[in-house]
Amino acid sequence: MIADLVAVVMLLAVTAYACAGGTDYGAGFWDLTAGGAERGKRPRWLIDHAMAPVWEVNNVWLIFALIIMWTGFPVLFQTVFTAMWLPLALAALGMVLRGAGFALRKPSSRLARRRLYGAAFAIASVLTPFFLGVAVGAIASGRIAPGTEASADAWATPASLLFGLLTVAGTALLGAVFLTADAARFDAPDLVGYFRFRALLSLVAVVLIAVGVLLVTRGDAPHVWHGLTHGAGLALAVVSAVFFAATGLLVLRGEARWARFSAVGTVAAAVFAWGLAQRPYLIPTSLTVADAAGDPQTLTWLSVVSLVALLLVAPAVFLLYWMDTHGELESLTESDLRRTGPTRGDTAEGD
Repeated sequence: MIADLVAVVMLLAVTAYACAGGTDYGAGFWDLTAGGAERGKRPRWLIDHAMAPVWEVNNVWLIFALIIMWTGFPVLFQTVFTAMWLPLALAALGMVLRGAGFALRKPSSRLARRRLYGAAFAIASVLTPFFLGVAVGAIASGRIAPGTEASADAWATPASLLFGLLTVAGTALLGAVFLTADAARFDAPDLVGYFRFRALLSLVAVVLIAVGVLLVTRGDAPHVWHGLTHGAGLALAVVSAVFFAATGLLVLRGEARWARFSAVGTVAAAVFAWGLAQRPYLIPTSLTVADAAGDPQTLTWLSVVSLVALLLVAPAVFLLYWMDTHGELESLTESDLRRTGPTRGDTAEGD
């Protein structure tokens, strides 16, 4: 019972990171595709201002999930990080380069350095969620098990690669929706159209890749497929689909503020659907929650510490999110929004 409770807490932490961290990764994706220095100046200004207050705190959820994983389920931690050390090491490297690039880009006085740091931030914002998604795909498909040695066969499979692409598409959707709302809050109508168009593109990409993931999952991950088509897993998958449809409708109607909630609901419900679809396994079909759990006394103390941490940290983090999304923190200045020249495609996409 206590092991199941800790597993749910770990899934909650993963969900929080997928939503909060995913939004930041999505902003980095659109930074990468914004174009050259002149064309991408205004979108990148908005991305910098939108991310600056919260980008560091989003990693709290990842750290929380990892602590629960190695403390509460040491066999799971050992199995995952042994069999897939390469994609996870690349994801960790991406996190470091991404943070360094974002922190150093704005204060750099030389254009060449700003471009270098900006490229590191943008490229890492795509590669990191991709490799994290690849690892999730490998776990879901049951390619790894306790004792599995590191090998590309464990993670370089169609199912895992499609999971990675779906993760990137999901972060791009979150980023575009939130940036559309930020553009409206900062009274930048050209950027509203700019990111609204990209949100619609992301919706299409998510649909296409999700269909591919489901087709591959049926044959490559039969246990997860069964869980997604029955019981609680199916119910949450339907909830995710409803939130997804609502996101598309709200974006089309220009209601980006409300689309943020439905987009987060889409990702959160999808992550929970995946987690419940794997029951009672942490790694289908070789490692159950009970088999992976650590000492009962350790799990009890971990539950107590997790509860205290959530009571102390969660209110502060959510207050920060609320203040950021309600314009209570730093706002764009007139010089930030001043045009230096037309941005190709902004007018057409804004219409």
